[in-house]
Amino acid sequence: MRDSNNTALLVSKEGMFGLGFFTPTASSSKNRYLRIWYNNITGNQTVVWVANRCELIKDSTGSLSINDKGNLLLFSGQSNNRVLVWSTNSSKQAQEPLVQLLNNGNLVLRDEKDANTTKYLWESFDYPTDTMLPGIKLGWDLRRGLNRRLSSWKSSDDPCHGDYTYGIELGEPNNTFPQLIIRNDSSILYREGPWRGVSFSGPANFVKVAWQMSDYIFVENDDEIYFTYNTQIKSLISRIFLSQAIDYMKRTEAQEVWESYYKIPLDLCDNYGTCKANAKCIMVDNKPVFQYLEDPEKDVFNLTSELKVSETKYAWANKSMNLGECNAKCLSNCSCTAYGYNSNLDGNNYDLGTECVLLFGDLFDTRNNKDSYGREQNVYLRIPFLTSDLKGTNNVSKSFGCCRQQQMEAPALPE
Repeated sequence: MRDSNNTALLVSKEGMFGLGFFTPTASSSKNRYLRIWYNNITGNQTVVWVANRCELIKDSTGSLSINDKGNLLLFSGQSNNRVLVWSTNSSKQAQEPLVQLLNNGNLVLRDEKDANTTKYLWESFDYPTDTMLPGIKLGWDLRRGLNRRLSSWKSSDDPCHGDYTYGIELGEPNNTFPQLIIRNDSSILYREGPWRGVSFSGPANFVKVAWQMSDYIFVENDDEIYFTYNTQIKSLISRIFLSQAIDYMKRTEAQEVWESYYKIPLDLCDNYGTCKANAKCIMVDNKPVFQYLEDPEKDVFNLTSELKVSETKYAWANKSMNLGECNAKCLSNCSCTAYGYNSNLDGNNYDLGTECVLLFGDLFDTRNNKDSYGREQNVYLRIPFLTSDLKGTNNVSKSFGCCRQQQMEAPALPE
C-alpha cells in the first residue's frame, strides 16, 4: 500500500475509521506520517493514532507492507532505495498474516488461519498516542511488562512525543494503590486518586457528568491493571484526548466540532502540590484555600469525609477487612498516618465491595471532594502524626502512646 495523498488505504467495515498517510494541518513541511483517523465525520479529520510519531517521511514515497513473519513494515523512498521507518514488533509468526482496521479504530495483525478472530499478533490499542478510544486498556499488562499510556504531541505540527503523559502508576510495594497520573515531563500535574467502583476518587462531579454516557471499568489482578471505558449511546462518538490536560470529548456524526464535557485538572485545587503536606485544599470563590488539619492531644483517628484520598509514597490495601480491622491495622503500625475505608459503588449505588487502604508518611494532594450524588470518600486521619511541619517548622517530633513521629524513610509495611 502506497501513499495516496490523504485518502484511506484501509477503512473499517462500518466506515468510521480510516488508515492512511497525512501531513499535519498546521505543518508547513511535506513530512508524512501513517495515521488512523475518523473517516466518516464532517469537519477536520481528527487523528487518533500515529505509527511513525518521531520517524517522519520527508515526501510522499511512503509505503506499507507485511513481511512473511506477519509484521507491518513502513518504508520511505522508491522501491530500489527504500529505508525502513517503522515496524511492528510481533514475535509470533503467522501462516497467513492479515491486517485489519476494526470498527473500534484498532489496527490489528492476526493469522487468518487461526479460528480465533480476536487473537491478535499485534494491535495499535497496545500503543496509544494522545487519544484513548473506547476499548483501549490504559495501564499495565504485567505478564508482558507492557505499559499503555497516552503521550501528547510535541506540537500541533509534530506528532512526536511531547511533555505530557497520562497513565496508571503503581505504588510501593507490590503494585498497590494504582492511580491515574498526568505528568508534565517528570513532574506530577494531576492525580486521580484510587478507584471507587464507577470512577476514581479525584475528579469532582465526574460520576454525574460522564457516567451517564459511558461505562467506566477498572481491572486489577495478578496479570493486568488497567482502566477502560465503553460508550453507552450508540450514536455518540467519544474520545479521551491529552494535550496539556485531559479532555473527555464527544460529538455525533452530524456535528461539525467536538464538545468537551469534562476536563481535568478541573480547578487549582486539582493541581498536584497546590497545598502543603498534611493540609487540604478547598475552592472558595474560584480560589484555592488551604486548611490545616486539627491537632488532638491523643493517638486517635479523626473521620474526615468529602476528601480525595491523599497521596503518599507508601500505601497498603486490603479488600477483605471490615472497618474495625482496618482501624486496628493502622493503629498497630506507628508509621501509619491515615486509612481510607469505603464501599465501592456502581452508578446505581449498588455495593461492589469494600477496601481498606493504609497510608504512610506525609499526606499530599488532599482536597475536598464529593461527587454529584453526594457519595463521600471517608478518610480516617491520625492527626498527631500530621502536626510536625504545619507551622513551617522543621525537625519537629511528637510522642503519642507507643509512637514517635520523626522524619520517616521506608516504613515497615504490613504483610
